Amino acid sequence: MTSTTAAVTPVPVGGAPVLQGRGLRKSYGSTTALDGVDLEIKAGDSIAIMGPSGSGKTTLMQVLAGIITPDSGVVRLRGEDVQGLSAERRAKLRRTEYGFVFQSGQLLAELTAVENVALPLMVAGIHRKQAVAQARAWFAPLGLDGREQQRPGELSGGQMQRVAIARALVTRPGIVFADEPTGALDQETGGEVMELLTRTHAENGAALVVITHDPQVARWCGRIVEVRDGKIMAGSR
Repeated sequence: MTSTTAAVTPVPVGGAPVLQGRGLRKSYGSTTALDGVDLEIKAGDSIAIMGPSGSGKTTLMQVLAGIITPDSGVVRLRGEDVQGLSAERRAKLRRTEYGFVFQSGQLLAELTAVENVALPLMVAGIHRKQAVAQARAWFAPLGLDGREQQRPGELSGGQMQRVAIARALVTRPGIVFADEPTGALDQETGGEVMELLTRTHAENGAALVVITHDPQVARWCGRIVEVRDGKIMAGSR
């Protein structure tokens, strides 16, 4: 399989944190979703955030990704306070600095596979022809050669998640968030998707944050952070 690093300057692993959360608290009415969470993510990290339903793991991802604002605490992206940015600037960060892979893939049914991958580039202002050319380069490395013009309804679940991975990485983000990325797949296909996700994020120097309740998914990551009742549990590695 062709490496995705051919035209990429590797990003050094480790060093200063790419993303930091300090003292993160978030409540919904009387329910505390996050209760003073601290987390650091460095370039090249792969972190599984685990916990049962309602533990706070999805809220933690949404706060770190700037989707929702914590009640208190701070999120810093390369040292910059994300909360201090305008809503427009935070939205731009989500398009350029973050990549997202969701359980259902969330591909646009009316677009071809290559158009789905090119979409973040076009939203960022890149001309369609150039964006499609950049998107097409991801298909062979992810085992999708020949699928460029197929629409999501013509792809298997595993193929759709591969397209979603390409879409998440096409902008060369610093961090990829994957929310239950294998939840709709059988175990074998889920393992293939996690192998691709963990390999391609590392090849491209991005950090990876996986939200999961499945220990088999978590084992693909270098660190496991367990969240219970809005807190990171002692013993998380």
